Amino acid sequence: MQVIGCQFDIAWQDKATNHERVAALLERADVEPGALIVLPEMFATGYSMNVDEIHEDDSGPTHRFLAELAQRHGAFVLGGVVTRDASSGKGRNEAVVFDPAGRPIARYAKMRPMTVAGEADSYQAGRQVVTFPWHGATVAPLICYDLRFPELFRAAARQGAQLYAVIASFPAVREHHWLTLLTARAIENQAYVIGVNRCGRDPKLEYTGRSIIVDPRGQVLADAGEREGIVQARIDLAELQAYRQRFPALLDMRDDDVDLAGRPACQ
Repeated sequence: MQVIGCQFDIAWQDKATNHERVAALLERADVEPGALIVLPEMFATGYSMNVDEIHEDDSGPTHRFLAELAQRHGAFVLGGVVTRDASSGKGRNEAVVFDPAGRPIARYAKMRPMTVAGEADSYQAGRQVVTFPWHGATVAPLICYDLRFPELFRAAARQGAQLYAVIASFPAVREHHWLTLLTARAIENQAYVIGVNRCGRDPKLEYTGRSIIVDPRGQVLADAGEREGIVQARIDLAELQAYRQRFPALLDMRDDDVDLAGRPACQ
């Protein structure tokens, strides 16, 4: 099964231009029917706190673009969008997934908005991890800062996650963290991980890309480097299942190791 990441320099708050850039990248790629295409966090606007200017509902232009992209390539498409939370009035930093018929099949809201970046002031945190089926595999989407919270990945593992799709706007200054944490999440959950980051610059930060695909042993299968382009690899579900059987570490997960306050359960 083919998984593809699109790494590019996002035009600031310009949805039409970014839609065109993604479409052009994929036209040059050899997309297999049923592939999973993954786009960065807020790929249509850049990582912006201007919720009033960039949000849309589920019939908005970026949702329509993702649905059309899925139909055009006969693929599953996962990309980052901004919507608005009806109860709080804040934005929702989301990953949405469309199937090859252009139908929405999953929607995940970032559970850990980044307080130090002001994101928590502008965006409402999501409440639960989400998974969706893909050719017999279970996929969990997560978003950028979520990567620093392994409990979210473990919660998805308990739901059967075998592939994590992490979409991001991870800045150049923390590139080492990005690469290290993606690898760690793959190893500790015995799962494939695709991390899709942007490259280029926005009004505040520089991004070096380094979108990668990691196998369950922590081996990097593909690395996009620092320029615009496609990163792709094949997911071998049978090999993943065989590896988990040979080394069944996930069977030793426990619910009572640590309680929610972080205190040891046995004192």
